Order: sequence, then C-alpha cells, then structure tokens
Amino acid sequence: MHTTKIPATVITGFLGSGKTTLLRHILNNAQGRRIAVIVNEFGELGIDGDILKACGIGCDESGNEKEGQLYELANGCMCCTVQEEFFPVMKQLAERRADIDALLIETSGLALPKPLVQAFQWPEIAGVFTVDAVVTVVDTPAAAAGQFAANPQAVDAQRRADPNLDHESPLHELFEDQLGAADLVVLNKTDLVDAAALAQVEHLVRAELPPEVKVVQASEGRLPLDVLLGLHRAAEATIDQRPSHHDHDEDHDHDEFDSLVIDLPEVQREPLLAVLAELVKAQAILRVKGFAALPGKPMRLLVQGVGSRFDHHFDRPWQEGEARRTRLVFIGQELDEAALRAALAAAAA
Repeated sequence: MHTTKIPATVITGFLGSGKTTLLRHILNNAQGRRIAVIVNEFGELGIDGDILKACGIGCDESGNEKEGQLYELANGCMCCTVQEEFFPVMKQLAERRADIDALLIETSGLALPKPLVQAFQWPEIAGVFTVDAVVTVVDTPAAAAGQFAANPQAVDAQRRADPNLDHESPLHELFEDQLGAADLVVLNKTDLVDAAALAQVEHLVRAELPPEVKVVQASEGRLPLDVLLGLHRAAEATIDQRPSHHDHDEDHDHDEFDSLVIDLPEVQREPLLAVLAELVKAQAILRVKGFAALPGKPMRLLVQGVGSRFDHHFDRPWQEGEARRTRLVFIGQELDEAALRAALAAAAA
C-alpha cells in the first residue's frame, strides 16, 4: 500500500514564456527521478509534442516513442478538456504509481491553471497525487514591452500610464490569473532585458502576488531542481481561495484567440523569416510556431516566434517517407487568414 502521494508540478505561463524549455531542463537534470509528463496543446496540432520528442524526451535509445511516457492532450485548453481527457490519463498514471517519482504538467499558454488544480480534489486523484506547486513562467521581455496590455501590438505611453486600461484585455486577465494561482514565479529570459526593465517586471509581478510566493529569475529555465520541485504546497487544498477573473465564468472559453494552421510546400528561409516579421507588425499575432522544409536541406527547420522575436534551428532530419512540407501555427486575435496565406505564398521556394 502506497501512503506517499506523487507530487505533481503544474507549469503554467503565457505563450512563448519558456514552459517547454523549463520542462526540458527539469527532465535533462532529473538525476534518477522517474518523471511522468503531461503536455497540453492549444490548437489541433501537436507541434510542441514534436519539439519534445525531437529532444529525446519520452523516447528510447532508438528514437521510438515509449508507450505512456508522453501524454499529449491535443484538442485545446486544459480547462476545456480536463474532464474529457485529463481524468483517464491520470487514472493510467495512478495505476503505474510505483514507477513514478514525480509528475510534470505543462498547461497550454491560454489555459487557466485554477480548474486544472481543482481537478486534484477529485477523490480518485486526491488519493494518489498532490500538487507540489504551481510554477508560473513569465516572459520577462514580453512583460517589459507591455505585451499583456489591452493592445499587445501597439502599447503607447498613455496606456502604460493608465493601468486601468490594461484590465480591459483578456490577455491581462489571463496573466493575472496565472500569477494568482502561482506558488512560485519564474521570471524567464532575464538575459534579454536590462536591469531597469527587470526591476519593472518584478514590480509588476510582485503586485499580483501574496508575500509568501517567491519570485526567482532564470535564463532558458535554468534553475536548480531543488528550487522547482519539493515545495510541498498541496496547492489543491488552497486553490479555491486564490483569486481569478474567471471564477464565475462557466464556459472558460477563449474565443478572443484564434489558432490557424497553414501548410505550405518547401520555402526559402530568409524570405520566410522576412514575411513573418512583417506579418507580426501588421496583425495581432501573439505566437508563431512550426517547422519548415528548405530546398536541398536534409533537416527540418524549427521556427518559433513570440511578438517580433523569432528563433529558428534545424531540429531533426526528415524521415524516410515523411512529406517534406512546411506547417506553421499562428495564435492571435482576429487573424486575417487570407492575408496570412497570401503573404506566405511569397516565401514558397
């Protein structure tokens, strides 16, 4: 009979804040801990799952996915799918509790963490798991640039001077909800801002938090595991008292956000990046992620963008029989699909 509950760490945070990087850091430094992972997606495409698999997470030495190592909840926000998908996955993990030392759950960037943590109050889950901590990851450069204000594409001096305007924004409410649920806040990407911007973001974040919640700084999610795990907060016991803008919002829908998947043939790298840079100026695009096929290149190019910042690198070879194609997911508000497709067509090889 097992009397010790399995500690679960819920990693939440906004689009592109670095949750997957933090997750990868924990798994790469597990030091023998047997960690199960649940990854939640926004949109219908498991691109983040692809990224994780490409890093060797959940794969055996030959690169084949090991059954039960990586659970992808692929159809939307955790708060929308929690009753449909989360419960059976947790039951499967409970049956394998002797094989698991810890559980990591990465929420989608648009998920409300509170309903997920409340699910740990269900009797079938409460007997096996406890929420060790909710870790909220903050994209420090994005917060410094006012990305969580009402209009993330054009934050002007007047808006920054009037904090009341920010509260009209679903982004700002979501940001506050993610902080309100936190046991630990990680200010990530601190290497990309100066001391003044870092102090500004710390002040902004601290204003949303009770004094017992620690705020730590990180670059690429690199923190000692003792800081991230073993907090013993049993968050499911106190989550109902934590503030949220959506406590009385029954449907928790995220209609404010669009997710568009665009498939293309092979593309040229520089024209593609140039087009993406123009598109994020022209439309309210919060996040771009996906992969591209480049002519004559044996490897797939992974592309990720947050605001106007884009990262790209080759992540893995194209596999035999795999269609060499480009697939991009755009997440934003009131996206003009026709304009996106027309602009991207110019980057086709």
